[in-house]
Amino acid sequence: MKTQRKIAFPRYAEYNCALKYFVEQGLDATYILQPALTRRTEELGAKYSPDFVCTPFKTLLGSMIESLETGADTLFMTHGFCRLGYFGELQEQILRDLGYSFDFLNLAEYSTGKKKDWIRAIKWVNPRANLGKLTLRARDTIKMVQYLDQVTSFYYENCGFDASGGEFQKTYQQFISAMYTVTSKREIETVYQRTMDRLRRIPLDKPAHPLRVGVVGELYTVMDPFSNLELEQKLADMGVEIHRWMTLTNRLIHYPGEKNLNPEIRDLCTYEMGPTSTANIWCARKYAQQGFDGLIHIKSASCTPEIDIMPVLQNISTDYKIPLLCLTYDAQTSDVGLMTRLEAFYDMIDAKKRMRR
Repeated sequence: MKTQRKIAFPRYAEYNCALKYFVEQGLDATYILQPALTRRTEELGAKYSPDFVCTPFKTLLGSMIESLETGADTLFMTHGFCRLGYFGELQEQILRDLGYSFDFLNLAEYSTGKKKDWIRAIKWVNPRANLGKLTLRARDTIKMVQYLDQVTSFYYENCGFDASGGEFQKTYQQFISAMYTVTSKREIETVYQRTMDRLRRIPLDKPAHPLRVGVVGELYTVMDPFSNLELEQKLADMGVEIHRWMTLTNRLIHYPGEKNLNPEIRDLCTYEMGPTSTANIWCARKYAQQGFDGLIHIKSASCTPEIDIMPVLQNISTDYKIPLLCLTYDAQTSDVGLMTRLEAFYDMIDAKKRMRR
C-alpha cells in the first residue's frame, strides 16, 4: 500500500486550487498540479477520443494524460448529470490501452447519496484519513469555491471599466495564485477579504448604464476560460458588463432545484432536457426580463442537452427582442473567428442600445 498517493484531477477553470486544498489538507495526500490547458492538451485528447464525443471529454482526457506525465499515480474523475457520468469508465480504459499505469477513483461508482459510500471512497484514497478533520476541510473547500465564484463574478462585471491601467486584472490573477498556496481556513478568508478590498478600491470608469450581456451554457465550456477561448475577458475588454449565473456554487451548492425552476418556465418547456437545460432557460429569461442588452449561449460540439434548448432560447430572444449569439466550440474553433463574431455582436447590441436612448 502506498504511503501517500500523488493525486490529480483534470484541469477545470481555476477550481483545481480548491481540490488541491482538500486533497492535501483533508486527505493528507499529494496533489499533482498539471500544466494549464493548452492546444497540446486538446490535441492529445482529440487524438485518442471517439470522433463524436463532446469536446469536454477530449479536453479532460488530454489533461489526464498530462497529469500522468507530470507524475500523478492516482486520477480522480467526477460523476455527472449527462454523458459526463460515463466519462470516467471510458477514459480509464483509453488510458490503460495507451499503456499508462495508475489508480483510478471514478466518483460515479460512489455517488449513491449514501454516506457509507463516500466514506468508502475516502478510505480508498487514505485508509488512515481522519473523518473529523476531513469534514472540516470539506467545509473549507466549499467556502473556497464560493469565494472563487464571488470574486470571478465581481471581476467580469467590472474589469472592462478599469481606470487604473490594469490593476483590476493584476489583483484578480494574484488572488488566483494565492488560492493555490493556502493551507488553512484563516488563509482562505484572508486572501478573499484582501482581494475584495483591493478590487473595490480600484477606480472605475463605468457608465451609469453599461452594455450588459448574460452568458448561459453547458457546465464545463461556459465556466472554463480556455475552453471558451476567454470569451468573457474578450467581451469585458470591449467595455461590456458580463453576468454568468452558471458557476459551481450556483449549480452544485445553491441550486434552486428543477421543481422550483420548472414552474417559472412551464410555458417554454414541458420536460427537463438535461443537466443545465432548465437553469439556462430560466436564467436566459431572467436576463431578458431584467433588460440585458444581449444573450450568449455557449456549448461544446455534440452536447445534446444544449442543442435541445437552442430553439427555446430563440423564442426568448424573439419574445423579449433581445439579441442572441449561439457559440459552439470544438478543438478546431479559432480565436480569430470568435473575435469576428463577438465584434459583430457588440456592434449590434451597442447600436440597438443607442437607438433606445
